[in-house]
Amino acid sequence: MSQPNCIFAARRLVAGLCKGALLTTVGVSLSQTAWATEGGIGRPITGQQVTPYGGVVPPISDWIVSAATIYYEGSLGASKSIPIAGQVTAGVDVTAVYTILNAVKTWGVTVGGWNFASSFGMPLQYTDISSFHGRLPNDHGTQFADIFFAPVVAGYHLNKTDHVALSVQIYAPTGAYNPNRLANAGQNTWTFTPTIAYTKLLPTENIELSLNYGLEFYTPNNDTHYHNAPVSVLDLLALKRFNSGWGVGVVGGYIQQIGHDSGGIADVVGGSQGHSVGIGPMITWSGKVQKTPVSASLRWVNEFNVSNRPKGNAVQLSVNATFQ
Repeated sequence: MSQPNCIFAARRLVAGLCKGALLTTVGVSLSQTAWATEGGIGRPITGQQVTPYGGVVPPISDWIVSAATIYYEGSLGASKSIPIAGQVTAGVDVTAVYTILNAVKTWGVTVGGWNFASSFGMPLQYTDISSFHGRLPNDHGTQFADIFFAPVVAGYHLNKTDHVALSVQIYAPTGAYNPNRLANAGQNTWTFTPTIAYTKLLPTENIELSLNYGLEFYTPNNDTHYHNAPVSVLDLLALKRFNSGWGVGVVGGYIQQIGHDSGGIADVVGGSQGHSVGIGPMITWSGKVQKTPVSASLRWVNEFNVSNRPKGNAVQLSVNATFQ
């Protein structure tokens, strides 16, 4: 792939640039449990953060509008416990649907090889959660989740085939939250996630290799005084594209809590570091609808190596459109 074609492709898919970091906001994800995150709900879902061309910030001034829906279904066994609704319960079953509407603005500014963008997202979440043995009443609801934004995403072109993007993703406690409910769309915490995305292009083979790494830092929950420990999130993607506009690949992720939670129930029950590993297939398409560049992707990730957190499957469908 030549450099002009590379930049053109990045232009069509630049929504993925910030969305890779933005999806780490997924409050529906149930990523950390068994005292790995309060309520069994963490922001990242295994293998859902990395996106095509995630490390590329093109030197153009465009608006990119994207919509992504993630369906997650998982379970934490009865032998494991989580702090939720102000108490501790053994095991949970979770079904959740998380939809993100996101806007990305590329600045069209180049400074010493650096290009820049900003992003803002609004999520809507449906959650159905129940504890084993009916120890807590079932709960479900459709609510707005925490908004998220990245004031500045800075991308640097190392060379024609290697690109990197740096950002700090910020999640504000604006979503629906009640400390006595099982199904909460909001986290009731500010979260700051320094993130690095890297993309390697192999033009001859028309192959892309991308990674997305973020480290989440949570503020304490003022209602419960629970303080989640930092969470490390690494996602990888390998994608082969064809001249037809279609692409096939594989995507995977590794989530690991660093340290132990503190405050509130965490001080009573102790702490246990959770982790998750997942992998699955991915297909993509890019082209034009009339004159508007459009791209879409579909992925499925199965969690197979899980400790102290729900184990399940996630499916993500995303669609992006670029407007000059």
